[in-house]
Amino acid sequence: MAANLLADAGWSVRVLEATGDPGGAVRSGEITAPGYLSDLFSAFYPLGYASPVLRELELERFGLSWAHAPNVFSHLLPDGRAATVSRDLRATMASMEAFAPGDGEKWLSAYDDWAAVSPRMLEAILRPFPPVRTGLGLVRQLGTGETLRLARRLVLSARELGSELFAGEGARVLLAGCALHTDLSPEEAGGGVYGWLLSMLGQEVGWPVPVGGAGKLTSALVDRLRSRGGEIVYQAPVSRVLVARGQAMGVRTADGRDWRARRAVIADVPAPALFLDLVDERWLPGRMLEDLAHFRWDGATVKVDWALSGRIPWKNPEVAGSGTVHLGADLDGLTRYAAKIATGEVPDHPFLLFGQMTTSDPSRSPEGTESAWAYTHLPHRRDWPADQIAAHVERMEAVVEEQAPGFRSLIVGRNVFAPGDLERENPSLVGGALGGGTSAAFQQLFFRPIPGLGRADTPVDRLFMGSSSAHPGGGVHGAPGANAARAALARDRGLTGDAYRMVISGLQRAIYR
Repeated sequence: MAANLLADAGWSVRVLEATGDPGGAVRSGEITAPGYLSDLFSAFYPLGYASPVLRELELERFGLSWAHAPNVFSHLLPDGRAATVSRDLRATMASMEAFAPGDGEKWLSAYDDWAAVSPRMLEAILRPFPPVRTGLGLVRQLGTGETLRLARRLVLSARELGSELFAGEGARVLLAGCALHTDLSPEEAGGGVYGWLLSMLGQEVGWPVPVGGAGKLTSALVDRLRSRGGEIVYQAPVSRVLVARGQAMGVRTADGRDWRARRAVIADVPAPALFLDLVDERWLPGRMLEDLAHFRWDGATVKVDWALSGRIPWKNPEVAGSGTVHLGADLDGLTRYAAKIATGEVPDHPFLLFGQMTTSDPSRSPEGTESAWAYTHLPHRRDWPADQIAAHVERMEAVVEEQAPGFRSLIVGRNVFAPGDLERENPSLVGGALGGGTSAAFQQLFFRPIPGLGRADTPVDRLFMGSSSAHPGGGVHGAPGANAARAALARDRGLTGDAYRMVISGLQRAIYR
């Protein structure tokens, strides 16, 4: 993302990729069986589809196209009932109404609230922090009272938000299940905003997938960059950021080569890797290093991909057309699952995020079959014994089998990514953490990745952080890279660049003194 924006500005851009493939966690491949295409990491992209940052790149001109499942997502309760979000608002309302009279209209009201602010909300979330202009626009639009009510909604837990908005379990568990796409429990402050954001985006734009696999999104970015003269060097892991007189001058790769950066270095790596491994600590304030000791990762992840010889035999046919299915827990079960992880225990009945990829994009597997995946979280540890992972995969498949008897008999191929496998495939997924750090409120906004500005700027002049460890965090939306590119452009801009740096360095001295 950053590379494209800087190339658009006329910069000479070189990307040093640590692995042999571009894309990081946005890649696809045949890893289960021939003819079955799997998204290796991320799969559904509501934020990417809606992101003004990505939309401005016009990636459709470089081969990107999107597909939608018949329904967006469902939460399948242990008793077999399902709450389903469809892009057809009336169908969603009917699903919510089945759980509690009046919840259909309440869903409509919640969606109307979202639709009134969604353009400005997305701008506020995805643009550089602090979002002064967008925030003032929201206040002018809503008025002081409604702005305060919106601000209150953003700090509620998923359970509290659901209970305030809806009477029935269906809509409530949809919000909580979406919040658990992060590492937050239904009880944590600030978790409700993730549930509200993902569910309402699902209603507004769906949860689409790139036709032909997640890698098509990456290849569109790569082709666009190359069309503007950008270069990508593969198998070039960076071992050191080269600094002189407090300014980033380039980087050194693991093979000993030095690469000069005339204007800026943008680091798409997790914050601990950047500040503890790549930058010599003498260039960093001591207080910053102390703060990094309190950086918290999000949970570890186990992901399983399956090649299935037929469509999944769900007991409840309502979920057969959903691109994503949440299953394995009701609302209280989600709380118990999250509590197990928080206390370092392995959940004995895991909550699953389950993707039906052929349902979403028929090109993913032969006709009449299904390419599917599921992931679940574990406590954050980098090394998990193989027998413990195998036992947990057995639990995951048992959860699916409960709701789709005969599922196991359809498996013709399987691939398991344990937390360590995810990190080996993509070094930024440290210990299988997908979000670049916890989504908890204490590590968001101006606290991300540590107390500071919540911006891409670092204490090293002309070094910028463009990874998911930076604001606004995890998700495929392009915002951290775009924010880093904008900061680099501002720093490089004629007479005002030096003034920009003086302001930033002054603020950082006040924070880290």
